[in-house]
Parts: sequence; structure tokens; C-alpha cells
Amino acid sequence: MSQITVYGAPWCPDCKRSKAFLSAHRVEYGWVDIDQDQDGLALVERLQGGGRTIPTITFPDGSHLLEPSDEELARKLGISVEANRRSYDLVIVGGGPAGLAAAIYAAREGIGVVVIDSGGLGGNAGVTERIDNYPGFPEGIGGAELMERFVAQARRYQVELVGGARVARLAASGEDLAVDLASGQQLGTHAVLAATGSTYRRLGIPGEDQLLGAGVHFCSTCDGPFYRGAEEILVVGGGNAALEEGLFLAQFARRIRVVQNQPELTASRLLQDKVAADPRFSIHTNTTITEIRGQTRVEEVRARDTVSGAELAWHPAAVFVFIGLTPNSELLRGVAELDRFGFVSTDEAYRTSLPGLYAAGDVRSGSTKQLASAVGEGAAALLSVRSYLQQHHHLAMVEMNA
Repeated sequence: MSQITVYGAPWCPDCKRSKAFLSAHRVEYGWVDIDQDQDGLALVERLQGGGRTIPTITFPDGSHLLEPSDEELARKLGISVEANRRSYDLVIVGGGPAGLAAAIYAAREGIGVVVIDSGGLGGNAGVTERIDNYPGFPEGIGGAELMERFVAQARRYQVELVGGARVARLAASGEDLAVDLASGQQLGTHAVLAATGSTYRRLGIPGEDQLLGAGVHFCSTCDGPFYRGAEEILVVGGGNAALEEGLFLAQFARRIRVVQNQPELTASRLLQDKVAADPRFSIHTNTTITEIRGQTRVEEVRARDTVSGAELAWHPAAVFVFIGLTPNSELLRGVAELDRFGFVSTDEAYRTSLPGLYAAGDVRSGSTKQLASAVGEGAAALLSVRSYLQQHHHLAMVEMNA
């Protein structure tokens, strides 16, 4: 191996993100489409002991990374990712829908702003296969495409976007806030908007960790196409995400088994009706997954009917888990008030318990976890930040045109 090689597939959003990061930093790499290259697929499976997590990125020293964040890639390559300035009016932590919407509004207001994101701009929305409920797109739109439009609009307003940089610490510094990056760079800022989003919750059962990427997945767009022609795929969860992803997975497998531990599905009536009318779906409520068995792939899933106590066993090709979200709020623990689930508590103006610190989107307690709401919260939080900056730091803003 004489160069960096990215093993992936055209349909994989995380592959596109990693390739974009490498290109942006002028890092030469080779591309292997494992859908077309059987030797490439064999190498990926060999490196992972049977798993197929992509992108798999190999390096000249013989090491490899699986589905790395931009920060992990930057660290591996020795790329120093830092902000252009040492001080800002506003630092936005998180480049998903809420953070990008706030940044666009901030730039139009003349607020000196930077967006810091360690994963990849676009957040969870960027790896969603299809978004059908965002106003203005009657035919729906791919999540990656929509987030690319958000990023393009932010760049049009010359928003500074720093991908691949992690915020390691946030603290009060006099009347301002200090934001320490993992690189060692410290930023001073009058205000911070935490828009760090959330990550998919895990089952926490035997076999889950061992088979991650080798049959246990949390993103149908990223991994569903691997199971084209499968007899059965099992989906865990009964909310909107579970049924939406199940409908997407139905194009690959002959049967979709949906397992929900509650007495009823909690998804919207429209989604429930869609699934009920599709003969490929079977629904199990009041059922808890207890174990996932297998060595290098999923061989058996054990479950229990919580009403009858009956023990159940199925043999799907893969298990896709959609049981809710865990807030990415670790940065704010001990800094601002969190609710009992770890989401950031705010008032109606998106203010946290620390002056100058605001929160919007999925990480905020009481948020709806919907894309349109995250965008609205980002814009509304920015208007609250603007008022704070005008009152406490006497900043003159430009007039925002409609």
C-alpha cells in the first residue's frame, strides 16, 4: 500500500464526507468501489473480521480507520484544523441544521461567527436517505443534498466553517466565554450556541457491540444496500425513524420484521398505515430484544414477549436499531444545567443557565427532534443571541433584509 485508499460505495454518505474532507485538505487518495471490486470487498471484510463498515480507509503504514469522523481523519493525517481568528462575537458548536441555520442568520446580521464541527457538516440529516417533510420540497429530497445546500448557502455568506475540529472545553472567562479546541487553540467569544445534536441510542445487550458494522447498524442509508436480496431484516423501534428506515430497507429485503417493546407503535398514523398495507412487514409489539448471536455476522436474534413471557428466535441478515437519540451534551456537563436525560435546559429564548451560552436543535431539552424545528430553533436562537450581544457588548448589527 503506497497511498491512502478509501474503500466505500457511491451510495454511502459517510464515504462522500471523508472524500470531501481529504480533497479539501489536498490529500491524495485512491478510491475503491466495493460494490464493483470484489477484491476490495474481500479486503474490507478481512480487516474487520467479516464486517463491512464503510468507509474503510487504509494508510501507507498499514493501519486503517473505520467510518472515521473528520476529526479522526485530521488527527491521523497530522492536519492542524484551526479557526482563522482568536476571537469572535459568536462560536457555534455543531454544523447540523440548527447550527448552519443560525450561522446564515448571524452572517447576514454582521455578527462575527465561526462554526466548529468534529464530525461532518450536515449532522444526522446529512446521512438520512430521504426527507419528505421539509417544506419547499414536495417530491422530497435526499438528506445529503439538502445539507450540501445549507453548507453552500453558509459559504455564500462567507461563514467560517471549521470541520474536523473538536471543542474540548467550554468555560466562562470574565464577561466572555473561552472555547478550547482539542488542537490546543483557544477562542475567545462573547457568546456560544451549542447545536451539537444527538447520536443514535444503542440497545445495550449481549452481541450488539461485537457485531457493530457486521450486521448491527444504526443507519439504513449507510448500510442497507449491503443486504440486497436478503430474506429478512429486523428493525428495532416503533417510532417515525424506525418505520421510515424500515420502508427504505424494504427495497433490499423480502421481509422486514419490526420489533417494538411498547404496547403500540408510536409512529405517525400515515407511516403506520403505509406499513400495515405492505405485506412485507410483520410487527411485534410488547417484545424486547435480549441478545444478538453470531461470530462474524448476525446468525440469530433472541427476544421475549413481555406479555406472555414466550421466548422468540429469528434469523435475520441484519439488525437496524432506531430506538431514539442520546444528546451530545458531554461538553456542557458541569457547565450548564441539563435535564435528567442529559439534554440542555433552556428558557423560551434558548438561553442556558450560563450567561452567553445558548442551545438549539436536538441537544436542547424539549426539542422535537425534527429537521424543520431544528432550523427554526437555530434561527430563533440566533435572534436571541443578537439581542444579548446588542445589550451586553454594544455591537451594532447590520439590518437584515428579507
